[in-house]
Amino acid sequence: MMQTIDTNRPPYGILAVLMVGAFIAFLNNTLLNIALPAIMADFHVEAPTVQWLTTGYMLINGILIPATAFLIQKYSVRRLFIVAMGLFTLGTILAGAAHIFPLLLMGRMTQASGSAILMPLLMNVMLVSFPVEKRGTAMGFFGLIMMGAPAIGPTLSGWIVEHYDWRMLFHFLTPIAIAVFIGGLLLLKDKKEKSDIRLDIYSLLLSSVGFGSLLYGFSSAGNKGWESPLVYGTIIIGAVSLVVFILRQKKQEKPMLNFGVFKYPMYALSITISMVIAMALFSGMILTPIYVQTLRGISPMDAGLLMLPGALIMAVMSPITGRLFDKFGGRVLAIMGLAIITITSYYFSQLTFETTYMHLIVLYSIRMFGMSMVMMPVSTNGLNQLPRSFYPHGTAMNNTMQQMSGAIGTALLITVMSNRTQTHATELASTLAPNATTPEAMAEFNQQIMMMAMLEGINDAFFVTVFISAVALVLAVFIKRAKQAEEPVGDGKVTLSPKLVEN
Repeated sequence: MMQTIDTNRPPYGILAVLMVGAFIAFLNNTLLNIALPAIMADFHVEAPTVQWLTTGYMLINGILIPATAFLIQKYSVRRLFIVAMGLFTLGTILAGAAHIFPLLLMGRMTQASGSAILMPLLMNVMLVSFPVEKRGTAMGFFGLIMMGAPAIGPTLSGWIVEHYDWRMLFHFLTPIAIAVFIGGLLLLKDKKEKSDIRLDIYSLLLSSVGFGSLLYGFSSAGNKGWESPLVYGTIIIGAVSLVVFILRQKKQEKPMLNFGVFKYPMYALSITISMVIAMALFSGMILTPIYVQTLRGISPMDAGLLMLPGALIMAVMSPITGRLFDKFGGRVLAIMGLAIITITSYYFSQLTFETTYMHLIVLYSIRMFGMSMVMMPVSTNGLNQLPRSFYPHGTAMNNTMQQMSGAIGTALLITVMSNRTQTHATELASTLAPNATTPEAMAEFNQQIMMMAMLEGINDAFFVTVFISAVALVLAVFIKRAKQAEEPVGDGKVTLSPKLVEN
C-alpha cells in the first residue's frame, strides 16, 4: 500500500512534540563531555573507564539506528515515540540518581537506546509530511535541532559543572523529558495499518556486531593506538560482519536495511559528502577544546562559551539555508559552505600560543556558518530523490553513516595529532639545547617541548581536515537538484511503507 500524507496540512502538533524530544536527546550527546573529569574524581575511575560514558552511548546508537528502518515501517509514530522517550526519561532518572559508576553507565546506555530511535523517526515524519518543494525549509528547522543542540551542550554543561554537582546535568533534563513524554501520550494520535513485515533476527545480529564493532574499534583507536589487537581485531570483526549483513540484505525479500538506496546517484553522492563533512566537523569539536583547555589553560566554562556563537549562528542559519535550498537547490549552498570550511580549516592549522580568544571565536563561528550551508541541504537533496517507500531506509542509512564517519574522523584526527606530537617532540628535543642545571628545570624544559609539540600536532591534524574538506568541495560540484524517483515495481525487495500519520 502506498504511503499517503496530507501535504496541505502537515501535522505540526506531532512535529513540535518530536522536535522537543529530539532536541533534548541531541543536547544529551555532548552534555557530559566537560563533566568527565568531575565524574572520574567522584567515582575514583580512570580515563579509559569513564570514556565508556561516551563510547557506550555511541555503540548503542550504532546498534539501534540501522534497525529503525524496520521499526518505522512496523510500528506507529506514537508507539515508537512513547517507547523512545520513555527509555530516554528512565535513563536520565537512573543516571541522575547513580551512586556507583555501573549504574551511571546503565542510565547513559538506556538514554542512548531512546535517543537512537528519535532522530530517524523525526526525519522520516518530516519527509512524508512535506512536499519536495517545501522540504528544504522543514529540514532546515530539523538541522537547527540536529546541529544546534550538541553545539550548545558544552557551554551549558560547563556552566552547570562550574556552579553545581555534575548530577545536575541529568536533574535539569528529567522534568523536561517527563513533560515531553506526557505531551506525546496526549498529542500523538496517529494510527498504523497492520503490517506483516517481520524482523530477521540474523540480520539484526549481524548489523549489531558489524556497526557496533566498527564504531568501538575506531573510537578506541585514539586512546589505545592502531597497533592494539583490540582495535584492529574489532574493526576486522565489524567489517566481516557488515559484508555478510549486506549480502544477506540483498537476498532478503523484505530487507531490514535496504542498500538499494545507493542506486540513486544523488542520494549516494549526498551521503558521501555528509560523511566527509562529519569528519571535518568533529575536528573542530574535538581538537578545539584540547587546544584551548590543555595548551592555553582556558576554563571549561570559557571553552564552552567560545563555541556558543557558532552554535547560535547555526541555529539561526539552518531555517534560512532551508529556504535558500528550496529556491536555489543544494549545489550553490554546498560549494559556498565547503569553500568556507576549507579556508577556515587552513587558518585553524596555523594556531599559536598567542592566538587571541576573540580570534578563535570568530574563526570557529565562520566555520560553523559554512557548516550550516552544507549539512542539511546536502542530506535533503539526496533524500528527495528516494521513492517514499525508501524513506525509512534512507534516513536510517544517513544517520548510521554519519555515526560511523564521526567515529572514523575522530580516531583519524586523534591519531594524526598523537603521532605528529611525538615526531615534533623528538625533533624539538634534538634541536633545542636545554638551559637547565637542576632536575626541576629539566622537567620544566621537557614540559615546554611537549606543549610546543602538541600545538604542532593539533595544527597538523587541522591541516588534514583542509584536504578532507577539499574532497567534499570537489564532490559538491556534481550535485544536481534531485527529482523524486518512481516506486520500484516487481523487484520483490521493497515493502511499501503503510500510512505513518493520519490527521
